[in-house]
Amino acid sequence: MASRLGRFALALAACLAAVSAAPAQASAPQAAAKSSPNVKLVANVPKKGAFADLTAYGTDLAFQGRYAYVGNYNGFTVFDVADPTKPKRVSQVLCPGAQNDISVKGDLLFLSIDEPLSGSSCKSDYGDPSSSRSWEGIRIFDISDKARPRYVKAVETACGSHTHTLVPDKQGKSLYLYVSSYGPAAAFPECKPPHDKISVVKVPIKNPKAAKVVSTPVLFPDGGNEDQPGLLLPTSGCHDITVYPAKDLAAGACMGDGVLMDISNREQPKVIATATDENFAFWHSATFNNAGNKVVFTDELGGGGAATCTASIGPTRGADAIFDIVGKELVFKSYYKISRHQQASENCVAHNGSLIPVKGRDIMVQGWYQGGVSIWDFTDSAKPFEIGYFDRGAFKPRDIAGSWSAYYYNGYIFSSEIQRGLDVLKLTDRRTDPAGRVRFKILNAQTQYRY
Repeated sequence: MASRLGRFALALAACLAAVSAAPAQASAPQAAAKSSPNVKLVANVPKKGAFADLTAYGTDLAFQGRYAYVGNYNGFTVFDVADPTKPKRVSQVLCPGAQNDISVKGDLLFLSIDEPLSGSSCKSDYGDPSSSRSWEGIRIFDISDKARPRYVKAVETACGSHTHTLVPDKQGKSLYLYVSSYGPAAAFPECKPPHDKISVVKVPIKNPKAAKVVSTPVLFPDGGNEDQPGLLLPTSGCHDITVYPAKDLAAGACMGDGVLMDISNREQPKVIATATDENFAFWHSATFNNAGNKVVFTDELGGGGAATCTASIGPTRGADAIFDIVGKELVFKSYYKISRHQQASENCVAHNGSLIPVKGRDIMVQGWYQGGVSIWDFTDSAKPFEIGYFDRGAFKPRDIAGSWSAYYYNGYIFSSEIQRGLDVLKLTDRRTDPAGRVRFKILNAQTQYRY
């Protein structure tokens, strides 16, 4: 989500008020799910315990081997998905902190914390952002024992960590985390303007306790986009970064700008191309195609809390924008947005997704909050079209809900449903069936490898 809950009211406060008028009724009947004929829900594991609270949003996902890892505002859950139709909860780690966006590599798991806490431990309370003693940043866990993940280390980063991106070094000895954060304020000691940079954390694989910030490269020395109509905030940091290590490229969704970066020097990424768009309110995330010559940027109009999939908003706002990479330029080609209009009570906007590995085609699955899950083809950058969808219908009581992230992993689509838990979908379609022959050993959606 775009907002930093608790620190900034922003436009999201009004959005939340518009969709939360009804009292909380956990037993309220839910709308019937709808889907295209080629998409079927094959499993759902509801949120449990402290994770089941309405404010304990389910967030991002990561995968490794037979395991899926699901973030939650109250911690994370490890699932065994060896049989995707029967996911088994292996462990649930209580460790509150928004948003707990998640990634994994080897025996290490990383969480992003973007809300000031009284300390870095899992027992910390929410803190005072104006205090120099508050903490936010990256937490590191050892997951060698999936049933008993072990807290290892915390790394504080300026302005916290809204999201992070795993970037392997070229020697295989360390990992880098590109930490995206934003929202500076003069009253916040660790997050003063201008916040025109990212934090780069280096994690020695054999000694994760030595993890530390090694650089804070400035991406926007000229200040970035400050006067685009409808922008939630001026460019002051990035929301999300996706890397394509084989090409030494990264794409950054940076609030008012979409950028392309050279990451050949892992510790000093440099912006080599910038794009703006009059229809974009908040550049939220980015996805390369498999060839690395296109980028799909998402616009999180309304911060994730508003109903922007309506007829009045239209097809070009709160959408995806497809750019071709031509030389060192980002060239706009078209927009893609789901065509199913949602109710005024349903928060809906373009959000997180990943490629479906079909050779010779550019096909993506994507979460749209209460707009559900959409599978779409952008092989022709100028003429994207939908292949299939799954829509659970409006959540009752009125609250933030829907698919935060939808990713394809080894034959199935996994969706982190903010309120209703982990969904597993099966897509059966001649255009995407060849993807079933591609097997991933790991998937962190913001770290893209050629399939």
